Amino acid sequence: MQSTGKATLLIVPGLRGEAPQHWQSLLAAEVPGARTIPPMNENGLSCAARVAAIEGAMAAIAGPVILVAHSAGVLMVAHWAALGTPASRRVAGALLAAPPDLRAGEWPANYPQPEQLRAQGWSPLPEGPLPFPSILAASSDDYLCGMAASRRLAAGWGSELVELGEVGHLNPAAGYGPWPSALPLIERLRCGLVAK
Repeated sequence: MQSTGKATLLIVPGLRGEAPQHWQSLLAAEVPGARTIPPMNENGLSCAARVAAIEGAMAAIAGPVILVAHSAGVLMVAHWAALGTPASRRVAGALLAAPPDLRAGEWPANYPQPEQLRAQGWSPLPEGPLPFPSILAASSDDYLCGMAASRRLAAGWGSELVELGEVGHLNPAAGYGPWPSALPLIERLRCGLVAK
């Protein structure tokens, strides 16, 4: 495996806009050299546009990368990885936190609904093995994804499943804010301690 000691963190947010108190925003400010996929004001629900944004960000980074995705950002990573572009070979690992379940009937009213995302190319979701090591961090009381769905996704992607307990959707509404567990999980990926 390639050395990942100097791997660049690429933060892949979900569908939210700017959220300064979100743990991903705080992580990006804390880790030197971290990059973030910017919010999308146009074609915001387009899966193709979001996947292109990951490819564009990867093209601007030299060397190994660790992806840090949350919510719909996890689905973006799965779609991008399925393309098998040369850039995906530089991914040393991915932390996939709180993915939503596209098979769900509906989500809370303040979120785009699963049928809206399905209509924008998010379905079918690639559920085969990812081409890089990954950790799927799942909440037992996430209103966008039940634990059974998280286990199914982790198994399909070949991800190590980390059950976080009752942390909601792991966002500011659930009290995160800082998420201290992110850095140790990222370090496990950086040190090559997660099997592919």
